[in-house]
Amino acid sequence: MYKFVIFDLDGTLLNTLEDLADAGNFALKAMGFPVHETEKYKYFAGNGIPKLIERIVPEKCPRENVEKVHGIFSEYYGKHCMDKTQPYKNISKMLAALNQKSVKTGIATNKDHDFSVKLVKHFFGDKIDVVCGRRNGFPKKPDPYSVNIILEQFKADKKQTLYVGDSNVDMKTAENAGLDSCGVLWGFRTKKELIDSGAKYTADSVEQLYRIITDNKLIIDN
Repeated sequence: MYKFVIFDLDGTLLNTLEDLADAGNFALKAMGFPVHETEKYKYFAGNGIPKLIERIVPEKCPRENVEKVHGIFSEYYGKHCMDKTQPYKNISKMLAALNQKSVKTGIATNKDHDFSVKLVKHFFGDKIDVVCGRRNGFPKKPDPYSVNIILEQFKADKKQTLYVGDSNVDMKTAENAGLDSCGVLWGFRTKKELIDSGAKYTADSVEQLYRIITDNKLIIDN
Protein backbone atom coordinates (compact mmCIF):
# COMPACT_ATOMS: atom_id res chain seq x y z
CA MET A 1 0.00 0.00 0.00
CA TYR A 2 1.18 3.50 -0.83
CA LYS A 3 0.79 6.12 1.91
CA PHE A 4 1.33 9.10 -0.39
CA VAL A 5 -0.05 9.71 -3.89
CA ILE A 6 0.81 12.62 -6.18
CA PHE A 7 -1.50 13.13 -9.15
CA ASP A 8 -1.32 15.02 -12.39
CA LEU A 9 -4.49 17.09 -12.96
CA ASP A 10 -5.57 17.43 -16.61
CA GLY A 11 -6.36 14.05 -18.15
CA THR A 12 -5.85 12.30 -14.81
CA LEU A 13 -8.34 13.67 -12.28
CA LEU A 14 -10.20 16.15 -14.48
CA ASN A 15 -11.32 15.94 -18.10
CA THR A 16 -10.44 19.50 -19.11
CA LEU A 17 -10.07 18.83 -22.82
CA GLU A 18 -13.11 20.65 -24.19
CA ASP A 19 -12.56 23.80 -22.13
CA LEU A 20 -8.90 23.91 -23.18
CA ALA A 21 -9.87 23.47 -26.82
CA ASP A 22 -12.62 26.09 -26.61
CA ALA A 23 -10.22 28.62 -25.07
CA GLY A 24 -7.50 27.84 -27.60
CA ASN A 25 -9.81 28.09 -30.58
CA PHE A 26 -11.42 31.28 -29.25
CA ALA A 27 -7.99 32.89 -29.04
CA LEU A 28 -7.01 31.66 -32.51
CA LYS A 29 -10.24 32.95 -34.05
CA ALA A 30 -9.74 36.32 -32.37
CA MET A 31 -6.39 36.60 -34.15
CA GLY A 32 -7.71 35.31 -37.48
CA PHE A 33 -5.74 32.05 -37.22
CA PRO A 34 -6.97 28.55 -38.17
CA VAL A 35 -8.52 26.51 -35.35
CA HIS A 36 -7.97 22.86 -34.39
CA GLU A 37 -10.17 19.84 -33.71
CA THR A 38 -10.74 19.19 -30.01
CA GLU A 39 -8.97 15.81 -30.11
CA LYS A 40 -5.73 17.46 -31.20
CA TYR A 41 -5.59 19.30 -27.89
CA LYS A 42 -4.77 15.98 -26.21
CA TYR A 43 -1.29 16.42 -27.65
CA PHE A 44 -1.10 20.20 -27.39
CA ALA A 45 -1.67 19.94 -23.62
CA GLY A 46 0.69 18.46 -21.05
CA ASN A 47 3.61 20.89 -20.89
CA GLY A 48 1.82 23.96 -19.55
CA ILE A 49 -0.23 26.69 -21.21
CA PRO A 50 2.73 28.61 -22.73
CA LYS A 51 3.80 25.47 -24.60
CA LEU A 52 0.18 24.75 -25.60
CA ILE A 53 0.00 28.23 -27.15
CA GLU A 54 3.23 27.64 -29.07
CA ARG A 55 1.79 24.42 -30.45
CA ILE A 56 -1.56 25.83 -31.60
CA VAL A 57 -0.39 28.99 -33.38
CA PRO A 58 0.67 28.88 -37.04
CA GLU A 59 4.25 27.92 -37.81
CA LYS A 60 6.74 30.80 -37.59
CA CYS A 61 4.17 32.96 -35.80
CA PRO A 62 5.81 36.19 -34.57
CA ARG A 63 6.48 36.23 -30.82
CA GLU A 64 4.27 39.30 -30.42
CA ASN A 65 1.29 37.39 -31.83
CA VAL A 66 2.06 34.31 -29.73
CA GLU A 67 1.88 36.51 -26.65
CA LYS A 68 -1.41 38.02 -27.82
CA VAL A 69 -2.91 34.54 -28.27
CA HIS A 70 -1.66 33.63 -24.79
CA GLY A 71 -3.31 36.69 -23.28
CA ILE A 72 -6.65 36.07 -25.01
CA PHE A 73 -6.53 32.39 -24.05
CA SER A 74 -5.82 33.13 -20.39
CA GLU A 75 -8.60 35.70 -20.08
CA TYR A 76 -11.15 33.41 -21.75
CA TYR A 77 -10.06 30.28 -19.90
CA GLY A 78 -10.18 32.07 -16.57
CA LYS A 79 -13.87 32.75 -17.15
CA HIS A 80 -14.78 29.44 -18.79
CA CYS A 81 -12.46 26.79 -17.30
CA MET A 82 -15.39 25.04 -15.61
CA ASP A 83 -17.95 25.21 -18.44
CA LYS A 84 -17.47 21.60 -19.57
CA THR A 85 -14.72 20.28 -17.28
CA GLN A 86 -15.69 17.41 -14.99
CA PRO A 87 -13.90 14.84 -12.83
CA TYR A 88 -13.53 11.46 -14.48
CA LYS A 89 -16.05 8.88 -13.26
CA ASN A 90 -15.56 7.82 -9.62
CA ILE A 91 -12.50 10.05 -9.07
CA SER A 92 -14.17 11.97 -6.25
CA LYS A 93 -15.23 8.72 -4.56
CA MET A 94 -11.69 7.38 -4.83
CA LEU A 95 -10.22 10.54 -3.28
CA ALA A 96 -12.71 10.34 -0.41
CA ALA A 97 -11.82 6.68 0.15
CA LEU A 98 -8.10 7.52 0.18
CA ASN A 99 -8.74 10.22 2.77
CA GLN A 100 -10.52 7.68 4.94
CA LYS A 101 -7.41 5.49 4.77
CA SER A 102 -5.22 8.48 5.75
CA VAL A 103 -3.44 8.45 2.37
CA LYS A 104 -1.95 11.89 1.73
CA THR A 105 -2.76 13.27 -1.73
CA GLY A 106 -1.14 16.03 -3.75
CA ILE A 107 -1.30 17.43 -7.27
CA ALA A 108 1.78 18.34 -9.32
CA THR A 109 0.72 19.87 -12.62
CA ASN A 110 2.08 22.03 -15.42
CA LYS A 111 -1.22 23.90 -15.43
CA ASP A 112 -0.90 27.46 -14.13
CA HIS A 113 -1.07 27.41 -10.34
CA ASP A 114 -4.03 29.79 -10.00
CA PHE A 115 -6.16 27.84 -12.49
CA SER A 116 -5.20 24.59 -10.75
CA VAL A 117 -6.17 25.80 -7.29
CA LYS A 118 -9.48 27.16 -8.61
CA LEU A 119 -10.42 23.88 -10.28
CA VAL A 120 -9.32 21.65 -7.41
CA LYS A 121 -11.19 23.72 -4.84
CA HIS A 122 -14.35 23.69 -6.95
CA PHE A 123 -14.40 20.00 -7.82
CA PHE A 124 -12.65 18.33 -4.89
CA GLY A 125 -12.91 20.68 -1.93
CA ASP A 126 -10.60 19.47 0.83
CA LYS A 127 -10.02 16.00 -0.64
CA ILE A 128 -6.58 17.08 -1.94
CA ASP A 129 -3.95 18.06 0.63
CA VAL A 130 -1.50 20.04 -1.55
CA VAL A 131 -1.67 21.61 -5.02
CA CYS A 132 1.49 22.67 -6.84
CA GLY A 133 0.92 24.21 -10.27
CA ARG A 134 3.19 25.99 -12.72
CA ARG A 135 4.63 29.32 -11.63
CA ASN A 136 6.77 31.65 -13.71
CA GLY A 137 10.46 31.25 -13.04
CA PHE A 138 10.25 27.72 -11.64
CA PRO A 139 10.96 24.43 -13.45
CA LYS A 140 8.04 22.50 -14.89
CA LYS A 141 7.55 18.78 -15.29
CA PRO A 142 9.31 16.50 -16.17
CA ASP A 143 11.65 18.34 -13.81
CA PRO A 144 10.73 16.94 -10.37
CA TYR A 145 10.68 20.38 -8.71
CA SER A 146 6.92 20.45 -7.99
CA VAL A 147 6.90 16.81 -6.89
CA ASN A 148 9.79 17.44 -4.51
CA ILE A 149 7.94 20.37 -2.93
CA ILE A 150 5.02 18.06 -2.16
CA LEU A 151 7.27 15.27 -0.89
CA GLU A 152 8.94 17.73 1.46
CA GLN A 153 5.61 19.01 2.78
CA PHE A 154 4.42 15.46 3.37
CA LYS A 155 7.79 14.37 4.79
CA ALA A 156 7.12 11.38 2.56
CA ASP A 157 9.19 8.26 2.03
CA LYS A 158 9.69 7.91 -1.73
CA LYS A 159 9.28 4.15 -1.46
CA GLN A 160 5.77 4.74 -0.11
CA THR A 161 4.82 7.31 -2.76
CA LEU A 162 3.11 6.76 -6.12
CA TYR A 163 2.95 9.29 -8.93
CA VAL A 164 -0.14 9.05 -11.17
CA GLY A 165 -0.53 10.69 -14.58
CA ASP A 166 -1.67 10.24 -18.16
CA SER A 167 1.32 11.21 -20.32
CA ASN A 168 4.99 10.62 -21.06
CA VAL A 169 5.73 13.87 -19.20
CA ASP A 170 4.22 12.37 -16.05
CA MET A 171 6.08 9.08 -16.31
CA LYS A 172 9.38 10.93 -16.81
CA THR A 173 8.55 13.20 -13.87
CA ALA A 174 8.11 10.16 -11.65
CA GLU A 175 11.37 8.68 -12.91
CA ASN A 176 13.24 11.94 -12.28
CA ALA A 177 11.80 12.11 -8.76
CA GLY A 178 12.67 8.48 -8.00
CA LEU A 179 9.03 7.42 -7.60
CA ASP A 180 6.92 4.50 -8.79
CA SER A 181 4.53 5.58 -11.53
CA CYS A 182 1.07 4.63 -12.72
CA GLY A 183 -0.28 5.68 -16.10
CA VAL A 184 -4.05 6.07 -16.38
CA LEU A 185 -5.66 5.01 -19.64
CA TRP A 186 -8.72 7.29 -19.51
CA GLY A 187 -6.67 10.45 -20.12
CA PHE A 188 -5.14 12.27 -23.08
CA ARG A 189 -2.45 9.81 -24.21
CA THR A 190 -2.06 6.14 -25.17
CA LYS A 191 -1.08 3.03 -23.23
CA LYS A 192 1.92 2.58 -25.53
CA GLU A 193 3.20 6.06 -24.74
CA LEU A 194 2.89 5.41 -21.01
CA ILE A 195 4.62 2.02 -21.12
CA ASP A 196 7.36 3.29 -23.44
CA SER A 197 7.94 6.14 -20.97
CA GLY A 198 8.51 3.77 -18.07
CA ALA A 199 5.17 3.37 -16.29
CA LYS A 200 5.45 0.74 -13.55
CA TYR A 201 1.69 0.24 -13.61
CA THR A 202 -1.18 1.15 -15.90
CA ALA A 203 -4.81 1.47 -14.82
CA ASP A 204 -7.81 1.36 -17.14
CA SER A 205 -10.31 2.26 -14.41
CA VAL A 206 -10.41 4.27 -11.20
CA GLU A 207 -11.23 1.06 -9.36
CA GLN A 208 -8.02 -0.54 -10.65
CA LEU A 209 -6.00 2.52 -9.66
CA TYR A 210 -7.42 2.35 -6.14
CA ARG A 211 -6.38 -1.31 -5.89
CA ILE A 212 -2.86 -0.41 -7.01
CA ILE A 213 -2.65 2.27 -4.32
CA THR A 214 -4.28 0.42 -1.42
CA ASP A 215 -4.43 -3.30 -2.28
CA ASN A 216 -8.16 -3.00 -1.56
CA LYS A 217 -11.36 -2.83 -3.58
CA LEU A 218 -13.06 0.53 -4.07
CA ILE A 219 -16.69 0.28 -2.97
CA ILE A 220 -18.95 2.32 -5.25
CA ASP A 221 -22.35 3.16 -3.78
CA ASN A 222 -24.61 4.21 -6.65
